Amino acid sequence: MTIADIVAPERVRRVPDVQSKKRALEQLAEILAEGTPYLTAADVFNGLIGREKLGSTAVGDGVALPHARMKGTDDCIGAFIRLPQGVDFQASDNMPVDLIFGMLVPEAATDEHLKLLRALAELFSNEPVIIELRDADDDAALYRTLLANDVVVG
Repeated sequence: MTIADIVAPERVRRVPDVQSKKRALEQLAEILAEGTPYLTAADVFNGLIGREKLGSTAVGDGVALPHARMKGTDDCIGAFIRLPQGVDFQASDNMPVDLIFGMLVPEAATDEHLKLLRALAELFSNEPVIIELRDADDDAALYRTLLANDVVVG
């Protein structure tokens, strides 16, 4: 499994006017639910916020990896958003989050999605990748950067 396997180009976006973690997760939920008739943005948001209540998914350096197990999906679905400025995600390093990779996995998912989360956390700890994502001029450049630094799991 790779980023290219789970993230379509239209699910990679620069998102304006986001001032809070809640609004960032709402935007992410809307993007993740697009084109999936079996999921609503509200269901996805509830799944993401439910996971956040267990502990912040911020991994440091302004990056968060919110994720949720979802009934009704057979495949992993991913999305990436970049915010114009960071929002408080209760990160352990206290840095505001502006780079968010969200993922939905089937309710009966195996450990493969955990391996993918670990690989993503490692990818997003790579400072040159973070700089390139923050410097990307448009959504297509964000997507190209993700694919150029893709991870392989499984």
